[in-house]
Amino acid sequence: MTDSVERKSPIVDTPADSDTEVSGGDAPINEKRLLRKLDYHLLPAVGVLYLLSFLDRSNVGNARIEGMLDDLHMTGNQYLTGLTLYFVAYVLFEYRISLFFSAASLAGAFGGVLAYGIGRMSGIVWQHGWRWIFILEGILTVIVAIAAYWFIHNYPDTAKFLTPDERRHIHQRLAADSDATNDEKFTWSAVSDALKDVDCWLYGLGFHTMSLPLYTLSLFLPRLHRRQSPTPDRAPYAFAFLTTIAAAVLSERTGQRALFIGGAALFGAVGYAILLSNTAPRERPGVSYAGTFFAAGGIYPAVALVLSWPAINVSGQTKRAVANALQISVGNLGAVLGTQLYRAADGPRFIVGHSVALAYLLANVLVVSLLWWRLRRENRRRDNVAAAAPVAEGFSDWKGDADPRWRFEY
Repeated sequence: MTDSVERKSPIVDTPADSDTEVSGGDAPINEKRLLRKLDYHLLPAVGVLYLLSFLDRSNVGNARIEGMLDDLHMTGNQYLTGLTLYFVAYVLFEYRISLFFSAASLAGAFGGVLAYGIGRMSGIVWQHGWRWIFILEGILTVIVAIAAYWFIHNYPDTAKFLTPDERRHIHQRLAADSDATNDEKFTWSAVSDALKDVDCWLYGLGFHTMSLPLYTLSLFLPRLHRRQSPTPDRAPYAFAFLTTIAAAVLSERTGQRALFIGGAALFGAVGYAILLSNTAPRERPGVSYAGTFFAAGGIYPAVALVLSWPAINVSGQTKRAVANALQISVGNLGAVLGTQLYRAADGPRFIVGHSVALAYLLANVLVVSLLWWRLRRENRRRDNVAAAAPVAEGFSDWKGDADPRWRFEY
């Protein structure tokens, strides 16, 4: 997976890290300054929304160690059954996810600290403080969601912080890099194209093999670390935030997707191998703690990159929307399965849970390797048919990613 990928050529061929000025109408546009301006206005806002989204999904693990099971008189595997029912509903109702996944690892770190502080509210109304975790974090999400109506910008035309020349320039970049500006009508044939495309299912399987270790880690980590220090699970998540950012930057600069996804999955697999090798986790908790750094540091960047893959490679707005929905739906079925793996009777080694997570990470390497081979082969076949071309407005004969002028990133 080391071959360089043929990237789709933009109309305005000026690197994002340069200070080159290009004509955008009445005034020249400094691309570096413009892209930083977009990052400043868009990334923090969407990152906060995703942080809260993942926080709400993972705080049940923190609520458990704050006395939830005792107060609800849960016995045996009733807790796992509740998780399963939640994730079934979650899979049914979720549609799309953005790439801003580094915020998910921050949610793990932030959630542990926040839950610990909220958990100290024991005795206020209720004996244990776990209810306040759901109440206060839920209220925060609702408030931010309402406020998002005013601080989330949907499109260049509605972004008030952009000048008319900057809007025109962004439209040029969007037209060159994707079909986002094309006027495409919904058709059922495009839906069918996505469902019949093997690669779309492989994108889903790529996320499926990562969602199980992703969610089981967030639910298992608080139980593993609760006796070590008040908020010991924050450090692996902080490390995962750094590895996610590093992998995303390197993947974008090198044009490599499968290499970094598979490499991150192998890095996470090392963590589960360490967890399984520790035959006495109570006596040697430090060994297991080290394993969670590898697990978190590999899982989060792999998930971030695999989620972005169909958004980059699937052309045709309807087909891409279906491919993204398919990826999320198929992928999150792994989370449903994962909720039943860490049973109370399996502790403290949790051989079944760790083994399945390890197997899934290795399976992910196989899936992304297959995708790499398929996309690379298709690009080489197309090289003999037509030259690569940007997705520009005005291509009346554009056939989406089936067009021989389209090139995939692998």
